[in-house]
Amino acid sequence: MTSICIDAMGGDFGPQPIIGGVIEALKEVKFEAVLVGDTKILESLIPHNFKQYVKFIQADEVVSMNEGATDALKRKESSIFKAIELLKNKQTKAVVSAGHSGATMSLATLRVGRLKNVSRPAIATLMPNVTGGKTLVLDVGANVDCKPEHLFQFAIMGEAYAKEILKIKSPKLGLLSNGEESSKGNEATKEAFAMISKLDNFVGNAEGNQVFDGSVDVIICDGFVGNILLKTSEGVADAITKIIKKHVKKSPVAIAGSLLMKKVFKTLKQQVDYDEYGGAPLLGVEGCVIISHGKSTPKAIKNAIFQALKFADSDINKIIEDELSHFTK
Repeated sequence: MTSICIDAMGGDFGPQPIIGGVIEALKEVKFEAVLVGDTKILESLIPHNFKQYVKFIQADEVVSMNEGATDALKRKESSIFKAIELLKNKQTKAVVSAGHSGATMSLATLRVGRLKNVSRPAIATLMPNVTGGKTLVLDVGANVDCKPEHLFQFAIMGEAYAKEILKIKSPKLGLLSNGEESSKGNEATKEAFAMISKLDNFVGNAEGNQVFDGSVDVIICDGFVGNILLKTSEGVADAITKIIKKHVKKSPVAIAGSLLMKKVFKTLKQQVDYDEYGGAPLLGVEGCVIISHGKSTPKAIKNAIFQALKFADSDINKIIEDELSHFTK
């Protein structure tokens, strides 16, 4: 069975929702769940009939959200440090953590290491689009200052993920900019444009609306812009939901209409709901690391584990290394 390590103590709400997600995942797929944290607490949360699939690793500390990312390097008894060490030593195929994302990224990069020819790992996330599919966006927070070569590497990694994990045969790549013309953008994106143009699937610059219209499959940007895009999109989706609910309550006709549209609203919620995706893969590091939201529900953790299983059973890291070596000769 594939071994997936879960930082069971890192979430905002303690281990309960994380363990809940592990159990939900085990109901659908059998794998070895390696839970890192306070063993006494964790053992009490696992039903007897699932314990054969669970292994416990004791960790006495938790890296809190108000600590610096690099502080985690000194916290060798923390749950995320021990989880990453298991990945480094190849005792597990993947790590899933809803804890301190900066600490997870720093430990994965410095302890596990980057793939050959990868200068900067990138956090990738899936955004819903109007076709009912998903658009992959990277980077969304790992690197706030990027050089053109970093954006080129993100394009290679994003294309590989789209092919291997999302099963898109020829994913269309777009470089996020303030206009479609090749002359648009800042100095970094203009240089990156020339580099990414070497890729057959590159369609040119993409504007912000193209993240959601389904015209491109992979959007490339630096982590500063990507994180703002991600947080803004989450805020807009939440605001629209609240606005609709507010106006529906004011009108009897709208109430009747909303009942008829219940299935449509349910589908919309699924498309924009973070829980449906579960987590964001950190691309460019050895092994597999899935970074989940601190407020993850059991459903989100379950889907993060499914992502980890799919990633761990793929050849994506070898493909990334092979592609990058081809362009660095």
